[in-house]
Amino acid sequence: MIIENNRVVSVSYSLHIPEEDGGTGEEMVEQTTAENPFVFLYGSSGLIEQFESNLAGKKMGDAFDFFISASQAYGDYDEDKMVDIPIEAFKGEDGELDTEMVQIGNELPMVDTDGNRLLGIVEEVTDKVVRMDFNHPLAGNDLHFTGYVINVREASQEEISHGHVHGQGGHHH
Repeated sequence: MIIENNRVVSVSYSLHIPEEDGGTGEEMVEQTTAENPFVFLYGSSGLIEQFESNLAGKKMGDAFDFFISASQAYGDYDEDKMVDIPIEAFKGEDGELDTEMVQIGNELPMVDTDGNRLLGIVEEVTDKVVRMDFNHPLAGNDLHFTGYVINVREASQEEISHGHVHGQGGHHH
């Protein structure tokens, strides 16, 4: 069975970021295994379009090795997504700053003025503002995926109607 729309796909992969200067080194970002694969509903999972298109037509046991440019992945790094938020927004009712939460490098859930949920990384804390980076952590990076297809199966009607995988490796209701 080949990978196409409405199929449940299980893959084991390694994700690396190639060196920016064109060197041969790469930084490992994420890895799944045969014992703990990445399982998704092809065509319905909201994944990077190029990730899915590079897997189209493959079958169980097929290997893959492909690159996705930053612009086709999580986009270029956008300086406009660096935002200074008044320190008061992070203070509790007692007027104190939660220093456990608001630390450089911490990822914090936020809500914008339109009610959209965002994740931001604390970059700097001053006595007046918290500088947050709302770029995706992989923005500005080309991605290199290597791995193999563990399994491909038909999705159930329930999985198709819900838009996600159920059971092992998927969502449990």
